[in-house]
Amino acid sequence: MARSTKKAAAKKTAAKRSSRKSADGPSVGGTRPVWQGNLRLALVQVPVKLYSASKTGARIAMHQIHEPSGKRVRYTKTVPGIGPVDTDEIVKGFDLGKGRYVLLEPEEIDELKLEAKKTMDLVQFVEQGEIDPIWFDRPYYVVADGDLAEEAYGVLRDALRASKHTALGQFVMRGREHIGAIKPCGRGLLLETLRFDDEVRESAPFFAEVEDVEPDKELLALAKQLIDKKAGPFDPSKFHDSYTVALRELIDAKAKKKPVEIDEDEGDEGGGAEIIDLVEALKKSVKSSGGKAAPTARKRKAS
Repeated sequence: MARSTKKAAAKKTAAKRSSRKSADGPSVGGTRPVWQGNLRLALVQVPVKLYSASKTGARIAMHQIHEPSGKRVRYTKTVPGIGPVDTDEIVKGFDLGKGRYVLLEPEEIDELKLEAKKTMDLVQFVEQGEIDPIWFDRPYYVVADGDLAEEAYGVLRDALRASKHTALGQFVMRGREHIGAIKPCGRGLLLETLRFDDEVRESAPFFAEVEDVEPDKELLALAKQLIDKKAGPFDPSKFHDSYTVALRELIDAKAKKKPVEIDEDEGDEGGGAEIIDLVEALKKSVKSSGGKAAPTARKRKAS
């Protein structure tokens, strides 16, 4: 009985590993990683991949059609007095005002793009909920890159959850630098890119005309009562894009009739880093930051 139980457990483990290996390939569920590298906390490195957590597939894309001819409307880049111009004749220009521009060649802009560093150093930890939502930009799922990364990944996830903190660091993705905020998300980790300081407007000028008056106590009590009555856990499935649904129904209904025939004219490569002994690395990191390390260490060789 015990032997059959062990066999069943072994089969389950093998199936789990097989499933995990396929997920570590080029894509997960048809989604390719947008970044691949290492999260580094002092001497500990965790090889990970980032996958976009948001999608826009539900939106309906529309084209403009010239109804009399039944042809697609195309957009051509033109210059007054010259007409259409080739793309390779176009450069970017920064407006200095009064008709003056600074012209920048594509090569000059490319030279400024940051080298795609494969490491995100976790340099600060803040309490969860401390960062105002206005700073958050885009969400990404953080996935352990390979079996050897899972222990360090789990330690980081559980440590963040137990301490109720969010890890902060900077990394380079697609030639631009980003701030990343990492926190536990279910069985894994979620990274949200943050806006830089100069990308958020000050709120004070927008609320300058709002009068600071004390509300009527009875009205305030009624408002609180209404909020309590409608309070509950967030369920995104309760919210629907009714416009998109109605538009799809209209398109499907018209598609059943005779459709109009339109005349059509014609990631970074990066492997997982070598994992050093996790417990030893954590102890050394604590020592270097002024803490005390435990007396024993466990050895583990990465293959």
